[in-house]
Amino acid sequence: MTNQANPRIGKSSATFTALLWLTIGSAAYAQTAAPSLPSPTGEWLVNDRVARIKIADCGGHLWGVVAWEARPGGTDIRNPDPQLRSRPTLGMPILLDMTPTKPNKWEGQVYNSQNGKTYTANISLSDPNTLRIQGCVFGFLCGGENWTRFETSDTVGRAPAPTQSKPAPGGRKTATQPADDVCSRVVGAAGLPHERGLK
Repeated sequence: MTNQANPRIGKSSATFTALLWLTIGSAAYAQTAAPSLPSPTGEWLVNDRVARIKIADCGGHLWGVVAWEARPGGTDIRNPDPQLRSRPTLGMPILLDMTPTKPNKWEGQVYNSQNGKTYTANISLSDPNTLRIQGCVFGFLCGGENWTRFETSDTVGRAPAPTQSKPAPGGRKTATQPADDVCSRVVGAAGLPHERGLK
């Protein structure tokens, strides 16, 4: 018996097909993408508002460098390596090799230029605009602070307007923004900066 001879079978088949497509379409429409977790990458204003730290994902590891200072011209005078004590703090790595250990938790090290010491540390997002950083000595004496996400519309912690730099000898202009490319700053031909005396 063909569908022509029994019109009821043809209608049932068409109804089944329509319901199948409707079900598939409804299920696809109802499924929403899993919400992505906020990322700690970006710029963060430190708790005392004297610096901003730019955090970038460098091959699955988070690194952070000083991207702005309230008082420009600082140097790493307390570094244990005397050869690094004259290096500028602007562009200096301070969040070192943070790797994800749990959802919303990264562990690595933090360099404190105020005392020249490197500590084990972890970071996590309290909310999309608050980064909690915690450093530990001896693995159990811990302290931390909250950093605030910096947005270009913020007025506190904003870098001064760029000024024209004087040409270097030979007429070349020098770069004035040392923290533009975090990953190239932390992984260079000579190894990682924290391996050259931050400890």
